[in-house]
Amino acid sequence: MKSLLIVTAALEAAGGLALLGLPSLVASLLLGGSLDAPSALVVARVTGAALLSLGVACWLARHDERSRAARGLIAAMLFYNAAIVVVLVHAGMGLRLSGIGLWPTVVLHAALAAWCVACLRTRRVNVGDGK
Repeated sequence: MKSLLIVTAALEAAGGLALLGLPSLVASLLLGGSLDAPSALVVARVTGAALLSLGVACWLARHDERSRAARGLIAAMLFYNAAIVVVLVHAGMGLRLSGIGLWPTVVLHAALAAWCVACLRTRRVNVGDGK
């Protein structure tokens, strides 16, 4: 679980900083489109702040892997990663958006979701064993 929290912290913080600083570039790489409206830039930057917050939460929880709060964080990250996969697959297949980073990002979030499931299953088994 500690490794998952560290990797997630690094990835989400990096993504958050990128969206805060260069939202149009991220949109172009991810979706192949631009953020023309000022409101789109604001939403992208708010998203960047949220991702940075997730990164901070994961970083701070990395040494607390036996707590219920850390387990809750992993469950929340599972939901987040699964939702990102659904949203980006819809963007690519349904809306026909495509940037160079779209499908690698889908694969990355699917892998992170699977890692979250594995961590949650492992912790459940360990809790049942009294460890």
